[in-house]
Amino acid sequence: MYQLHYFPSNANAAPHMVLEELGQTYDLVLVDRATNAQKSKDYLKINPNGRIPALIDGDLVMFEAAAIVLHLVDRHPEGGLAPKLGTPERAKFYQWMAFLTNSLQEELMIWQYPDRLTGTDAAATEVVRSGAEKRAGAYLDVIEQHLKANGPLFLGDTLSAADFYLVMLARWARPMAMPPRSRPNIARLLDKVTALPAVRRAYEREGVTEEIC
Repeated sequence: MYQLHYFPSNANAAPHMVLEELGQTYDLVLVDRATNAQKSKDYLKINPNGRIPALIDGDLVMFEAAAIVLHLVDRHPEGGLAPKLGTPERAKFYQWMAFLTNSLQEELMIWQYPDRLTGTDAAATEVVRSGAEKRAGAYLDVIEQHLKANGPLFLGDTLSAADFYLVMLARWARPMAMPPRSRPNIARLLDKVTALPAVRRAYEREGVTEEIC
C-alpha cells in the first residue's frame, strides 16, 4: 500500500489525483505546515529537503511531485496515464511533464514566495514577484497555444498525468492578474479534468471543498 505525505493543496495534489485515477489503495499522512512539521526531525528522514510531498512505496521512499507521478504511471501502465515507452507520444508526455514542473511550477513558486529570494526588501520582492508572474503567464500562453492546436488535453483526446499536474498548478495560479482560466483552451481542459470523480475525491480527502481551480 502506498503512503502519501501531504498538506492540503500542496504539490501532493498531482500524485494524489493520479493515485485516485489509478484506483490504488493508499494512506494519507498529514504533514502539518501550520506547525512546520515538514522541517521536523522525523519528516526530514523521509524528505531531507523539508518539502511536501513524499511517497512511500514499500522500501522505496520518494520526494519531488513530478518524480512521484512518473513512478506511479510506470508502476501502473494499465491505467493509461502515460503513452507506451519508446513512442513519440511518450516523448511528448515527458516534454510536458518537464515543462510543467521545471518552467511553470518554478515561476509560480517564485511568484508565491518572492521573499525567499529577497528577504525583507519590499521593493525587490515586488520586482521579483512581478517578473515571475510575467514569466508564468508566458508559459501558460505556450500551453494555451498547444491546446488550441492539439487539445483538448495535452495528448489530444487521451487523458494523461500531465493534465492532472496542470490542474494542481492552475489552482495555485488562481490569484494571478490573468489566471489560467482566462485562456479558453486551458479552461476547457480544466473543466474536463476537474469533472472527473478522481479529482473530486482527492481534493475532498485533503479537506478542500471549494472550487478547485
